[in-house]
Amino acid sequence: GWAVFWHSRIMTHHMLDASEVVNYADAHAGTLFTQPGQINPYKMGVELFRHIEHRWDRGQFGIEYQRCDDARLRREWNTEAGRGKEKVFEVRRIYNDVSFIDEFVTPEFAEDQKLYVYGVDQATGQLEIVDRDYTKVKKGLLDALTNFGNPIIRVADDNYRNRGELYLRHEWVARDLEFEAALRTLRSLYAMWKRPVHIETREGGHPRLLSFDGTDAVMKEVSSSTGNDVEVVGSDAS
Repeated sequence: GWAVFWHSRIMTHHMLDASEVVNYADAHAGTLFTQPGQINPYKMGVELFRHIEHRWDRGQFGIEYQRCDDARLRREWNTEAGRGKEKVFEVRRIYNDVSFIDEFVTPEFAEDQKLYVYGVDQATGQLEIVDRDYTKVKKGLLDALTNFGNPIIRVADDNYRNRGELYLRHEWVARDLEFEAALRTLRSLYAMWKRPVHIETREGGHPRLLSFDGTDAVMKEVSSSTGNDVEVVGSDAS
């Protein structure tokens, strides 16, 4: 986020002519593009730095501001402190990724960036907000960072469907698993478990179940977190 923050500022402040700005904007938009219901770390990082700069320019910090519980007043708060640039350099110097998110992902930032928990409406197939508690997304981001960026996966059932199959559940927080990496992991687990292995996850917010039976890898759509199969949406022969 830090590099994008300065790159966008430098490139849009009198360094480019009109045609170059269009080309830059097109490339920049591709970098920051975010699928609905997911998180692009570049987008989130640059927006969080902009949010910090905006807050400290307007004096939205300190005891008096923190004690204000009126959402409208907090939005309109402006003491013209002008300390935004100073603050972003301080943050870059002092904070790591974990403390950066923990300290500055606020309710206001979450609302602006729509950091909510999303799910798919089973009736319409459309992505929808299922929980507006931004702290759940924040916790997921922090958990992922404190796990060295690796996905958090837990054993949900070691006797799935009473067949001795292994059922895993991915704690999805707007970041999809890498399919090939997940498949390699399932193959390795199968070699040890000697029975089919499954992992419940999400793909673009849609519930999915990736399974490997020793021969074939199959991705299925599931109706909920129960692991009930609905429709085969793709397969990959090993």
